[in-house]
Amino acid sequence: MIMCVAALLLLLIGCDPARVYEQNVDLPDGNWQIDNAPVFDFEIKDTTQRYDVSFNVRYNLQYDYYNLYLRHQLVGPDSTQLSASLHEVLLMDSKTGKPLGDGSSDIYDLQVVALDDVKFEKAGTYRIKLTQYMRRDPLPHVLSVGVRVAEAQQQ
Repeated sequence: MIMCVAALLLLLIGCDPARVYEQNVDLPDGNWQIDNAPVFDFEIKDTTQRYDVSFNVRYNLQYDYYNLYLRHQLVGPDSTQLSASLHEVLLMDSKTGKPLGDGSSDIYDLQVVALDDVKFEKAGTYRIKLTQYMRRDPLPHVLSVGVRVAEAQQQ
């Protein structure tokens, strides 16, 4: 059953023409240590295009909070920091406690746009680092985090 779901997920991900990059990192034992700041390197070739950068979070329902604070740092091909910001990602509805994202049983996947309509000025390899900012070390029940870069939808 799990293999069928994984195969279906891979098939659906493979059919996304807007996606430029997507990578997720599993966190050891479902605990996000403060000093475990995953780094994601992605290539930008088309500098005329605008992009959306999303964060992926996989969590289970034992997670103690309705939100997750994380910080990103984005560095360009010339090693200059382009942006850094603190984000609040809502994992559950604060009033009802209903989990947000897609899931079944007690594991949910959520993807939220964190940086929208970004124009990368230079072609090359960009690096984004994610750090958890929940003041709990380790932060339990966060299973994986990731980054997705996709062409922004024309409006």
